[in-house]
Amino acid sequence: MAKIKLTKNELKAQRDDLKRYVRYLPTLELKKRQLIQEIRKIEQALAEVQQREEAAVAAISPWLKLLAEPVGLEEIVRLREIETRPGNIAGVSIPLFVAAHLDTRPYDLFATPLWVDRAAENIAAIASLRAEREILCRQQELLQKELRTTIQRVNLFEKIKIPQCRENIRQIQIFLGDQQTNAVVRGKIAKSKLLEAETA
Repeated sequence: MAKIKLTKNELKAQRDDLKRYVRYLPTLELKKRQLIQEIRKIEQALAEVQQREEAAVAAISPWLKLLAEPVGLEEIVRLREIETRPGNIAGVSIPLFVAAHLDTRPYDLFATPLWVDRAAENIAAIASLRAEREILCRQQELLQKELRTTIQRVNLFEKIKIPQCRENIRQIQIFLGDQQTNAVVRGKIAKSKLLEAETA
């Protein structure tokens, strides 16, 4: 710990720091609560998307072996891009999922098996759900990183900065009080010596 100056200016600086920390701490705690709440919402959204994805995969599973046939299904449906828009939660910039843009290549209806239509629809739905899940995971990652930083700041203020300022203020006040007492005592001694000198 850095040695503090035992002066009135330092006392004022320490009081100003303490006031600032005490004023800023509730804001940090509010941000922490808000981030926790938003992370829980994202976890619920992730669980819902995952259930819908599992349901879409389960719908394909009865005819999963057909997908092994060489019909070029991966060429028919392809994810082109994931469209997002910027969002902000508790001061954290996050991507918000808008849509998954898929390219569906036309194919010969007579040359391909009947099940390709339905498989293309299901694969498009699964690709869209996976894209949404990817964006939700990114949001969760960004918010958890900010939450860790906020918790560290709250702990820094609560456990280190505020108690340290209070201790510094206490030490300075004790020192200045002692100085003032010494000055009063010296003044009384000087006054009594002057009185003795006058009487003698």
